[in-house]
Amino acid sequence: MWNYEKTLQYPVKIKNPNPQMAKIIISQFGGPDGELGASMRYLSQRYSMPYDDVKGMLNDIGTEELGHMEMVGAIVHQLTRCLSEEEIKKSGFDAYFVDHGIGVFPQFASGTPWTAATIGVKGDIIADLVEDMGAEQKARVTYDNILTLADDPDVKDVIRFLREREIVHFQRFGEALSRTQQRLDSKNFYAFNPSLKLKK
Repeated sequence: MWNYEKTLQYPVKIKNPNPQMAKIIISQFGGPDGELGASMRYLSQRYSMPYDDVKGMLNDIGTEELGHMEMVGAIVHQLTRCLSEEEIKKSGFDAYFVDHGIGVFPQFASGTPWTAATIGVKGDIIADLVEDMGAEQKARVTYDNILTLADDPDVKDVIRFLREREIVHFQRFGEALSRTQQRLDSKNFYAFNPSLKLKK
């Protein structure tokens, strides 16, 4: 059970609307390496994790990613508020506007709708943790790309915070992977895993 605190993890206060920037940033809402996929990946992987500390970490990070999704949604909303018809057309926001108005819809920057096919849930401890480390690095790179394109200090401030959290998550997954490998090595998991029937 979660307790929802009705404040963002980091404040989002964008003064100047910019629908062109919103079209880019929305990728971290529902893009291939975005916050929606991250939260679904970790909150789904936790069920097959045999170690309580790793399961708890997946729950914690998955929940935090939901908060990050809320922050990215707030950025997109603030960047697209109060747009005139001329601003919508001039900025190239018209195609998005036709389908979604000024609603925040989970999609890639390219316009592809979010799909669960972008997340990895294998049910194998090592495979999932390695997947998670890769996912955090891909999210960090996406934030790097957004920072390259952004020129609004209000936007860049929040994006830098989100980028830092991706690095922290990468480190936590790395620590969990190390602990997990030590546990498995002590049981000769790779050499004598009774659940695997290898052909001779």
